[in-house]
Amino acid sequence: MIPDNAIEIRGLRKKYRGGKGFPPHEALKGIDMDVPRGSFFGLLGPNGAGKSTLINILAGLVNKTAGDVRIWGYDIDQHARNARASIGVVPQEISFDAFFTPREALELQAGLYGVKKHERRTDEILAAMRLSDKADSYARALSGGMKRRLLVAKAMVHSPPILVLDEPTAGVDIELRQQLWEHIRALKQRGVTIMLTTHYLEEAEQLCDRIAIIDKGQVVANEPTVDLLRRIDERELVLRLDRPVTEIPEGLRGFQARAEDGTQLSVRYSASSHHVDEVLHAVHGAGYAILDLTMREADLEDIFMQLTSRK
Repeated sequence: MIPDNAIEIRGLRKKYRGGKGFPPHEALKGIDMDVPRGSFFGLLGPNGAGKSTLINILAGLVNKTAGDVRIWGYDIDQHARNARASIGVVPQEISFDAFFTPREALELQAGLYGVKKHERRTDEILAAMRLSDKADSYARALSGGMKRRLLVAKAMVHSPPILVLDEPTAGVDIELRQQLWEHIRALKQRGVTIMLTTHYLEEAEQLCDRIAIIDKGQVVANEPTVDLLRRIDERELVLRLDRPVTEIPEGLRGFQARAEDGTQLSVRYSASSHHVDEVLHAVHGAGYAILDLTMREADLEDIFMQLTSRK
């Protein structure tokens, strides 16, 4: 049976015992999380929040201290082989044999996963990652962006239903980033569940339909992206006026208002407590004509900073 959730995590803990001058450290403190099947799921958090530890547990590289984890319905303790075969992980660090060609690297990876030769899709994957022309070149000769794409290709050789991308676009130029996301979106359309960690918050906001934020080993948010973006009530209205702003209009004294660049006025207000008409009425009442206006609502960066208390 195909599970409703691609990944299910309950009470996941990881504690490092420390030693040689390093104190004990609990990286994960009881994580509960579901990744819905077929979703594009964002896993965000500041450095040291526990993201990499969580991913390494999913990949079978780190042993958990406590809790239960199921990947595609398989318990990672009771059915470790099936769980690992159901997931492909693209690591943050670029690491592979520099003397292998991309074709050889994919063939070796497929062999490690037990993919029979007649079932391998090496050329198809290389073409999808735009690596066909470098298929027989040594990996050490690839550019940074090509190496990133090779890591993605290696994670796909066994056609896993779940793909985990740990900072996949770090150090990749804009064109290659767009090409990578084009292919990842195509995978999602074919039913592959995508889990993404990234420091490019605008990237997560545009791509992910659900986002979890962890901080200090705990989940501080986990909800659809559109709902997450509604959590901050603050709005900013930027007005371009017909003449320089010499002083803040009296009707805006209760708002966070400031003059910028002579004729520009920025006003912050709470959408649940005030209406934009109050701002416009105060500006008109002070004798200004409004030539242009723009509205800025909360974005993912605002929410991230608020939830993780990083100012």
